[in-house]
Amino acid sequence: MRISGKHLTILAMAVLIAAAPFFFPSGYYFRVGALIFVNALAVTGIVILTGYAGQISLGHAGFAGIGGYACALAPVHLGLHPALAVVLGAVISAILAYLVGKPILRLKGYYLGVASLGFGILVAMVLNNERHLTKGPDGIEVADMGLRGLLKDWGLNLSNGEFWYAFTGLCLVIGAWIALNLHASPTGRALRALHGSEIAAGTVGIDVARVKLQAFVISAVYASVAGSLLALQNKFVTPDIAGFMHSVEMVTMAVLGGVGSVPGAIIGAGILTLLPQVLTVFAEYEQLILGLVMMLVMIFLREGLVPSIMRKIRGRGE
Repeated sequence: MRISGKHLTILAMAVLIAAAPFFFPSGYYFRVGALIFVNALAVTGIVILTGYAGQISLGHAGFAGIGGYACALAPVHLGLHPALAVVLGAVISAILAYLVGKPILRLKGYYLGVASLGFGILVAMVLNNERHLTKGPDGIEVADMGLRGLLKDWGLNLSNGEFWYAFTGLCLVIGAWIALNLHASPTGRALRALHGSEIAAGTVGIDVARVKLQAFVISAVYASVAGSLLALQNKFVTPDIAGFMHSVEMVTMAVLGGVGSVPGAIIGAGILTLLPQVLTVFAEYEQLILGLVMMLVMIFLREGLVPSIMRKIRGRGE
């Protein structure tokens, strides 16, 4: 029985996530791993929007901010459990993505990028300025989800780092599985046709506006859930989660790993999350080295790490 590439990718992810803790020298690495998984989940949404559908967004951190602040505000003001707050944040993000995407997805290229950037800046401004609700730049505490305590009652006693490593890893596997299934579905084929040529896609009966909007909404939900997980893990959230630099980080991670590849999204997120941790020993040269690494990858591996490496491997095998 032959295993498909999709199932092989998910299996490899699951094995790697399960095996990695055996090589962790300290509990700190569980925290780093969980942060990689959260970033990779957000970047997977960028892969769907940009890699599949060919649409650019520089404001996706705005949706991460909505998800994060939903987990902070909904339990306090609406009495919702934090897990339900994650769902609420995703629903709000999907609705806003639909309403915002309707007009801005008529734009193309850089114009679309600038318009989406405006949305992200607007969300960040609201989170900074509405101090009576969000506590402004100082940030706000986020309630504990309570799942770790429930697992402890069932006899599974995990440290905070171990729990969030396992939980975010599971969420990433589910998110990657959905994205890979989408890629092979009729909707995924429509998205990829759209990426190739909107005019050609329209001539074969694809509703271009509807498919673009679907990709935008799906990617917004990914970003929102990632923002919620980050807030719940940190038990604190600030408006920086919706900042412009966070959006740039998402896009950079996607481009570095390979914007059309789900494994590439994970690799890109892993590298750009780990590099600052590794380069702290170089102090003031950290940003310089990080920029140099990015330049070298873009020069010599233009499609991103994973697609470029896979192409070279296939080339040698032929």
